Amino acid sequence: MEVPLELAFKDVQRTEVLDKFIEEKLEKLEQVCNHIVSVRLSVEKRQRHQHRGNPFRARLVVRVPPGHEIVAKRDSVNGDMHEQLITVLNDVFEAARRQLVGLVDRQQGIVKRHPEQEVMAVVARIFRDNGYGFLRTVDGTEIYFHRNSVLHDDFDRLEPGTGVRYEAEDGEKGPQATTVEVVEKLGPRVLPPDERVLEMPQGWEAPRREQG
Repeated sequence: MEVPLELAFKDVQRTEVLDKFIEEKLEKLEQVCNHIVSVRLSVEKRQRHQHRGNPFRARLVVRVPPGHEIVAKRDSVNGDMHEQLITVLNDVFEAARRQLVGLVDRQQGIVKRHPEQEVMAVVARIFRDNGYGFLRTVDGTEIYFHRNSVLHDDFDRLEPGTGVRYEAEDGEKGPQATTVEVVEKLGPRVLPPDERVLEMPQGWEAPRREQG
């Protein structure tokens, strides 16, 4: 990496075991992408929770040129404290690794498709300033996607009604697209104006509407 790993611990005891575990996970990220600019890992133990135990929270940010930022977050709830922290760290690094694999494949022009995972949808809503949007599938399910998941740098071309092909996986707040590829422009009649403003899925923060 161009910049040394940044670690931030809050109410978590730093040990040699944790340092070694994090170092091994970081090496696996660098095996996927050898031009990572920086990695920042934040780990905290939250205060007493309504559930048994003291849940841990981890947030991992990986920066890759030219300006890509991968963010992975994981929380824990119950279980043995030591195993719980290791599990959370493992999950957050694995989530980042999967995103990194997808990004590297897109940068190299390699898209691994699995017919059973690849389905069609249309863009339901898009928030350009925030770099994300939502797809709507045939059965009405909404799928979150980030601009880094859109192939061929086509994010700025998207608008409600654009037909896409996508692959998805379960994310922290529900299903999210790992790759999105434009296949056709279906036109505004696919999503009438009165259907374009929908309630945000539970757990997502609604962005402010632009004035004017």
